[in-house]
Amino acid sequence: MTRFVLVPGGWHGGWAFDAVSKLLTSTGHEVQALTLSGLGEGASAGINLDRHIEDVVQEIRKQDTPAVLLGHSYGGMVITGAADKEPSRVAALVYADAYVPDSGASVWSLTSQVYRERFIAGVAADGFNCTPPAHLDSRCRPHPIATFLQAIKLTGHWRNIRSKTFVAAFGWEASPFLDLYERLRRDPEWATHRLDCAHDIPRLAPEAFTDILLKISATM
Repeated sequence: MTRFVLVPGGWHGGWAFDAVSKLLTSTGHEVQALTLSGLGEGASAGINLDRHIEDVVQEIRKQDTPAVLLGHSYGGMVITGAADKEPSRVAALVYADAYVPDSGASVWSLTSQVYRERFIAGVAADGFNCTPPAHLDSRCRPHPIATFLQAIKLTGHWRNIRSKTFVAAFGWEASPFLDLYERLRRDPEWATHRLDCAHDIPRLAPEAFTDILLKISATM
């Protein structure tokens, strides 16, 4: 049995992994699909990237079994920070069309101009929370803008985790992740995969994505 901790992208909650969670648990694995602070029922005031990283750190500290940390999109920032703080509690890292930051980077610095414009428009109402783009699921919540703007601070310990996988979605325009995929594809420390779907891999290609996760689990 493998323990998976799943971290959603911007505006989303743990529900974004419903299909993947069902497939993983049906094969006997343990799954925790997280809804990060400020994106559920609680208040969003004062929530930044550090707080979201701490959400994941607290989750992986609940058990002695090392977890596979999976981050979609913005979730890549969060799992990198958590793995950097607790590398001994992380068995593998999986980035699903997600940001893979160096120390000092932020979502704002890593993303495309299209997304920067969405952030600016989304935060216009109150300056603190970025409203979800209109095309997203109705369950999406306003996202604390500080989490997109804050630069991550890393020691580099996360790089020592043996299993690191990047899954790229090749079925959408204006992706900020394709150059990253090409760079990691040439890096012997990384395994890479590509799926022909739009950005929301866990919901648009759950079977193919779960197959990748099960293969990772089988090597542990």
